[in-house]
Amino acid sequence: MKARLKTIILSALGAISAFSAVTYSSCSPDKCKSIVCAYGGVCKEGTCICPTGYEGFQCETIIRDKYRGVWRVFEKGSRSRAAAYEVTIDYGANMTDMTIKNFYNKLALPVNVRVKGDTMFIPQQTVEGYEIKGTGYLSESAHYGENAELRVFYSIKLPDGRVNDFGVNDLGDVSIWHK
Repeated sequence: MKARLKTIILSALGAISAFSAVTYSSCSPDKCKSIVCAYGGVCKEGTCICPTGYEGFQCETIIRDKYRGVWRVFEKGSRSRAAAYEVTIDYGANMTDMTIKNFYNKLALPVNVRVKGDTMFIPQQTVEGYEIKGTGYLSESAHYGENAELRVFYSIKLPDGRVNDFGVNDLGDVSIWHK
């Protein structure tokens, strides 16, 4: 009789344990259950992990779309007078690459840039004899889209060897670009 009682108690405990495990796992919150990540993003513990070139709560923002378009440039460098002109930023070869046309209001060939979040990187490069490098930041206070503001800090070495700085090392004024 003791063996039979022991078997019944062990069976009952096993059934309760199994029931509890099933109930707990079905009631535990799945943080990713109601989240759909766009553009191939993957949900992990309630947060979308976005592929390169995308951002946002659900990876819904294509980063380079914030930069694409015509920008009105206002600048005064360390060696130049105040100037106003337009540049065009367009898509590059992949999701983080872009090109700038009419850079410095002189270059016919495009300048290559890379974007990540609210930052635009101008890697050191030589275009038409001009050596260029710098960084740009989308302003937090301005809205994206049609009212965006981009603050660009760059240095350009002219073909004759002179250097013109725009907000680099406290030389010249920062170059301000508006959509």
